[in-house]
Amino acid sequence: MDVKMAFLNGFVEEEFYIDQPEGFTVVGEKHKVCHIQRSIYGLNQASRSWKIRFDEVIQGYNFIKNNFDPCVYKKFNGNSIAFLVLYVDGILLIENDVKILGDTKAWLSTLFSMKDLGDASFILGMKIFRNRSKRML
Repeated sequence: MDVKMAFLNGFVEEEFYIDQPEGFTVVGEKHKVCHIQRSIYGLNQASRSWKIRFDEVIQGYNFIKNNFDPCVYKKFNGNSIAFLVLYVDGILLIENDVKILGDTKAWLSTLFSMKDLGDASFILGMKIFRNRSKRML
């Protein structure tokens, strides 16, 4: 899954002001500036604020952050297990229960603008081979 405009989902803690973007200035108020309340591309804090927001959201859905890799999350529910890997604005979901997979995707889509890219065929330059009949990756 891909999070559309991921960095715009983060919030900034500091106070930022920018000049009005060209073409968006209000007639007679060109001297005014814009107060930035959300993270925007180009801010040094953009990726950090996005990651903080994502952590809060995903842990609110009972995913647990991995102690060794802060971009890997896990969730247990009875016999079901789910892993979520966040890479910048891309999400890889690995689950052994199709219903839980669908529920997780639907839940994420209510919080962020998402694009479902279907079954993963490549991850970090590695090709994924599946044999569904043998239940193997």
